[in-house]
Amino acid sequence: MGTIGAAQLDLIEGRAVSANKHHEIWIEQCEAARTIRARYGLQAAFDYAVGEKLLNFASAAYEHRAFARELPRFVAEVRRMFSADGIRTHLAQLECEQSERYAEDCEIDEDELPRESPARAAERVRQFATIKELLTAVTLGTS
Repeated sequence: MGTIGAAQLDLIEGRAVSANKHHEIWIEQCEAARTIRARYGLQAAFDYAVGEKLLNFASAAYEHRAFARELPRFVAEVRRMFSADGIRTHLAQLECEQSERYAEDCEIDEDELPRESPARAAERVRQFATIKELLTAVTLGTS
């Protein structure tokens, strides 16, 4: 087996990903979300697929073209997995949770270290807004 150069590897969630395997990540995550939905319900599946995996993938896409190329397919699959009403409802809940977390981060005692930098918090909010827009758009595609 040949060696893979650093330029051919990306990291997501601490694991190395071969340059031509980025699509397998989101496919596996969507399959896992379907299993979670069957076992634990719709909310748990949405939290996993969107609140955790899709947002992490979008973060990786910001810095790595290979993930950016796969992001539209991941978004499209999530849109197939959940109804439009379900997506809006669960996104509102996630947004509320993020707002509460942001408020908690702003109320840190002088002795505590902030959980994340203001720049990282702003980036997280921006990425969430982008994902929300993609998931709730009436149609996806290019003009």
